[in-house]
Amino acid sequence: MLTSSPRLAHEAGRPAASFDTVAARPWPADEPFARDLLAAFTRRPRSISPKWFYDAEGSRLFDRICELPEYYPTRTERAILQAHAREMADVIGPGAELVEFGAGSCDKVRLILDELREPRCFRPVDISAAHLQAAAAGLRRDYPGLDVQPLAADYTQRLLLPAPEPGVRRVGFFPGSTIGNFTPEEALAFLRGAAELLRGGGLLLGVDLVKDPQRLHAAYNDRQGVTAAFNLNLLARANRELGTRFDLSAFDHYAFYEPRLQRIEMHLVSRCRQDVRLGGTAVEIEEGETLHTESSHKYTLDGLGALALQAGFRPGPAWLDEERWFCVQWLAAPAAAL
Repeated sequence: MLTSSPRLAHEAGRPAASFDTVAARPWPADEPFARDLLAAFTRRPRSISPKWFYDAEGSRLFDRICELPEYYPTRTERAILQAHAREMADVIGPGAELVEFGAGSCDKVRLILDELREPRCFRPVDISAAHLQAAAAGLRRDYPGLDVQPLAADYTQRLLLPAPEPGVRRVGFFPGSTIGNFTPEEALAFLRGAAELLRGGGLLLGVDLVKDPQRLHAAYNDRQGVTAAFNLNLLARANRELGTRFDLSAFDHYAFYEPRLQRIEMHLVSRCRQDVRLGGTAVEIEEGETLHTESSHKYTLDGLGALALQAGFRPGPAWLDEERWFCVQWLAAPAAAL
């Protein structure tokens, strides 16, 4: 666990903070976010899934992150898609059903849709229902002949989709290196589930590659502080939805590259000792303690290929930028069950 932050040295001796977090309504113990937040603050080391970043405000902030000059993944992946979308569409084939995992704004998929031949339907899947519905409405407007069927769901869990029509190839699209947010075990579990869901088709997967740590550090510590706001929005969301009263000024955003694990780690660091109450549970947070909110694993091509094979896929063509910072890889799924 992290025990300090570069911004905490001048805070030594700062008095403890105590925040009365009596909810505006009873603590919703059965809600998944409330349950996960309570678990995150009552275990060691403290950590929570990054999926809880993505309420409407978190999705808006992430869209801003994607436009930042330091944040290379979005523009690099976009350039790869723009340069090779026709080749990718040829690999996908005509008349396909396209499923996008973590669809968000459904922005990058447009580059693929523009080149696909007579796609049967498009199923964007995202945990943020409001953001998803807005994106789906935009797609229906801009692609009037496309059957858009959004699904508000946690795509890390087993998805219940109707079986593809006879002869229709189901293909997945998972851009943005979102798979990097998974632990190696979670990444393998997701890919195994995707391989089963996409039998007879395949997966077009965007992956961030191992590179200069300084470039990685800059990408997650932007000068405008948008990534910091995105990180802190996790607690702001708890205030809005769960009735907590976290003082956001009592936490710092902290992100760094861990080369041994080949991943960026993102944390919220407590700037002072705090006493927090989540429903009926009192939580003590010491100065310098952290809540680990996200990991972003970076891959080598060999490592990605080995993971795909272990999950049941067969690695196919890979498209990279000139700097070899990012990769979009085609993974062929197992044959459809008879």
